[in-house]
Amino acid sequence: MVFKRRARRMRLGLGCYRVGPTWLWKALLVFVAIAFAGQLLGVIYNKSLQQDRSWWLFSSDGQGPSLGFCRPRSHVMFLKTHKTASSTVLNILYRYGEEKDLRFALPLGYQFGYPLPFNAHRVKGYRGPRVAEFSIIGNHMRFNKPEVEKVMPADTFYFSILRDPVALTESSYAYYKSVAPAFRKAKGLGDFADNPQKYYDPRLRNNHYARNLLWYDFGLDHNANFSTTLTQRGEVAIRRAFKLILVSEHFDESMVLLRHALCWPLDAVVSFSLNARQQKSNGGSSWVDKAAAAQHPAMALTDNQRQKLREWNALDWHLYQAFNRSFWDEVDRFGRARMDQEVVLLRTRRELLAKACLREGGRPVEASRIRDKNIRPFQSGLVKILGYELQPGLDNATRQACLRMIRPEIQYKDLLDARQFPRAAPQPAQAPPPAIPAGGAYMRKGPSQLRTGELGVEGGGRMGEEERDWDGSRLSRSNNNNQTLVRERWKRGEKEHKIVFHPELIPGGEWIRLNPD
Repeated sequence: MVFKRRARRMRLGLGCYRVGPTWLWKALLVFVAIAFAGQLLGVIYNKSLQQDRSWWLFSSDGQGPSLGFCRPRSHVMFLKTHKTASSTVLNILYRYGEEKDLRFALPLGYQFGYPLPFNAHRVKGYRGPRVAEFSIIGNHMRFNKPEVEKVMPADTFYFSILRDPVALTESSYAYYKSVAPAFRKAKGLGDFADNPQKYYDPRLRNNHYARNLLWYDFGLDHNANFSTTLTQRGEVAIRRAFKLILVSEHFDESMVLLRHALCWPLDAVVSFSLNARQQKSNGGSSWVDKAAAAQHPAMALTDNQRQKLREWNALDWHLYQAFNRSFWDEVDRFGRARMDQEVVLLRTRRELLAKACLREGGRPVEASRIRDKNIRPFQSGLVKILGYELQPGLDNATRQACLRMIRPEIQYKDLLDARQFPRAAPQPAQAPPPAIPAGGAYMRKGPSQLRTGELGVEGGGRMGEEERDWDGSRLSRSNNNNQTLVRERWKRGEKEHKIVFHPELIPGGEWIRLNPD
């Protein structure tokens, strides 16, 4: 009995040792509860932090220095000149207009009938002067102010941007080598610069890209013989039409002046360089933005050849010099010290947003490396056009804000177009679509077929028969709702055909909208 009692006490003691005192269990439970509560609070805090990240990222210091008591301008006309960093400026306008829910004057394709002079009826949804109000217009056009005034309100702010004609010609040659006959015939840009008259024929389509392109975009005669009287007259006409002319080589200073002229917050003019070009060197690949000189072997120039290009583009060279001087006069009125401070703020803000938004340290990457095909830039010419990739793991609000800053021009225009003109459900085709004949000839359903020819329409193109889009694609007129369009796009010298089976007839007009994808 004694032995059994001792054994029983030992078992009970061992059991108490295993279970432990009550206070120890209570302490353990309290510790687990605190840990769980801390983890739960951390999840809630992190989720809240992610939700507020977009607000912090795009609101903290996003307003910039005080603008005084000015009122933000919402009626803006931007003449988008070629190869001048104008795509980056257009992105700024697109972003601001989208965020403020403004109405854009959009082209039926991607340009307003360029290279023909602008006509108000090329604006999608246009019904006549003052029938509908548009706030922002900025796609490529050949300027024609009387027609622009039919579309835009009387208080519209007009501005544009210029670039050194030599750097512009380098970029134009790289981009339009297969489009402009004058460039296509030359062995290289240096060869063209040595004797441009040998290759240039003003009667050929798209040769306007090869001479005084700025003068042409402003709606002036780019083939006119240079004279002091002519250039002064052109300069005065531009000054009367435009409130501000920016300079591509001084892009950040330009954005500061633009921000104050429009009374917009700092973040509205912070941007990433779009349409950056890749250049190859012996050490591998690197990138340059549109304001930098290209280094492709076919575009190498000597100092003497650069001078010859200035003489060849004498009208543009005069414009650039005149408005470069007036640009710095504007900076002086603004205040050099004040300008320096705001440029630092702008660049600091850009670096912050680049680190938050972009992979690869904020540097552009090859389009083929961009996994999201919806933000791959369009490719054209001798060099690759680079784009951006977003940082992974961004919350939705931040991702959308960052995406606006890197969305390529073509995709952005399509997005805005779809929002302003919601697409009706497509009607089923009544007959099978026609096939593309052997040899890749152009086709159009109707009484006549499009003629095979070079990209673009110059001057007196047959407007009643066909129209060219931004990349040389043909757009055709028709009164039949069941038309089928064929568009030809150029990619590395090869023809790539695309048929649109269910085009949308523009309400109130004859032009058929063409999907870019």
